[in-house]
Amino acid sequence: MSQLKLISRVSRVLSGAVKRSELFEINKVNTNNARTMASKGLTVENMNPNIVKLEYAVRGPLVIRAGEIEKELEKGAQKPFKRVIKANIGDAHAMGQKPITFIRQVMACLALPDLIEKGIFPEDVKQRAREILDACGGGSVGSYTASHGIELVRRRVADYIQRRDGHPAHWEDIFLSSGASTAIKNCLQLFCNDLGGKTSGVMIPIPQYPLYSASLAEYGLAQVGYYLDEEHHWGLDLRELERSLAEASATCNVRALVVINPGNPTGQVLTRDNIESIIKFAKKHGLFLFADEVYQDNVYAAGSKFHSFKKVLVELGDDYKDVELASFMSVSKGYMGECGARGGWAELRGVNAAVRAQLYKCISAMLCPNVLGQAAIDCVARPPQPGEPSYELYIKEKTDVLDSLKKRAEMIVDAFNQMQGFKCNVVQGAMYAFPRFELPPRAVAAAAAAGIPPDTFYAFRLLEETGICIVPGSGFGQRPGTYHFRTTILPQPELLREMLDIFKKFHQKFTAEYSG
Repeated sequence: MSQLKLISRVSRVLSGAVKRSELFEINKVNTNNARTMASKGLTVENMNPNIVKLEYAVRGPLVIRAGEIEKELEKGAQKPFKRVIKANIGDAHAMGQKPITFIRQVMACLALPDLIEKGIFPEDVKQRAREILDACGGGSVGSYTASHGIELVRRRVADYIQRRDGHPAHWEDIFLSSGASTAIKNCLQLFCNDLGGKTSGVMIPIPQYPLYSASLAEYGLAQVGYYLDEEHHWGLDLRELERSLAEASATCNVRALVVINPGNPTGQVLTRDNIESIIKFAKKHGLFLFADEVYQDNVYAAGSKFHSFKKVLVELGDDYKDVELASFMSVSKGYMGECGARGGWAELRGVNAAVRAQLYKCISAMLCPNVLGQAAIDCVARPPQPGEPSYELYIKEKTDVLDSLKKRAEMIVDAFNQMQGFKCNVVQGAMYAFPRFELPPRAVAAAAAAGIPPDTFYAFRLLEETGICIVPGSGFGQRPGTYHFRTTILPQPELLREMLDIFKKFHQKFTAEYSG
């Protein structure tokens, strides 16, 4: 039986469509499969155990089941809903967001240079395409670029950072990547080295984006979790950092600290004071800082403001110039939403020159980042300027996207806070809400009987009965005894209102079923 069929059967068990006794049948099939595979040279039992441990909740069993349901609906299956609403992942265009015209026009000219001379695009678009093509081998985006990206684009990223922060940025300290995820993983690999018989450890926020827990498992690095303070807008408490570090130091060498700002999945925006205290903590303990800043354009709440770690670090003065920092940005989020273009970058600061050279050597083994993704980076780093033909439309589209996201962030928080047993912090930034909710004891017991976490049990029931796909909080990490889930704010307003109304009715029904 395939993994998809197994997931389907388990989900039907959770919804009551299959008797739980039939799980014995599934287990029997698994046993038979294991015997069949015993003659293979590579099996789950003898493959890299780190890969077996790796989990990525954002694209886990619930999402696989959601895809299965979509196919069932296409074939005419009768269900209590007409479509699947994928609120599980930050894929803006998949949820109806329109591409930024300037970015797409430049990419179109690069993919088909004949368009440059046809006169159907503005002159600044054509000029941008010519500049990028001139920087490509053979004048084609089908050629390899330098492993760490086109120099022209890296220089423009440095200019962008300098405009943003008001402090110099050097293009040699910047490398481009196929999405920020690749850059983050490239840097994490540098720590795959046991010191003094102890595994290297990396501090990550709890809740966290599963890229980090998955990558740490893949590389055999120790995950050192520190809890964000839900009662104070998911802020970062210095005492919690000290507690986490002290406890982990007994079993591993803690060498790096990851901060996600604005937060994923929690939607918080760190204050400048908070960032200063984090940098001071990193200096005190000699930790390498990972600043995941891919949502820097996504700030909505009154009083919230994005401060880059690079800017704050520089302004703390020369005493902090040796603090090691890697900052990450992407074209997948923000107002762009170009997830499929796979464009990202990293800026290094305070990193040893020899280490940087080794990192770039490692990156060279992957040949080069996606070239059209690099072009999208160029458009973000140097958007149309006042007086250029594309400027007014660009500003309008950017503003419309961010204004709409702000309204949806408010809408989703208001809706969840009106539901019985829910508490949802203000979505200050990013693209997600991470509400906390209560579950009746009988629902917790039913989840235990099914052998899955209570929030996963709830999420499967939600999917099977409404078509709404979310990600359980257990996939991101949460304090023991609490239940959360992550949902995006990306469904367009009309669909989001529909989703929230369906959600409210489901929760009332679910709570009534398991109460008493």
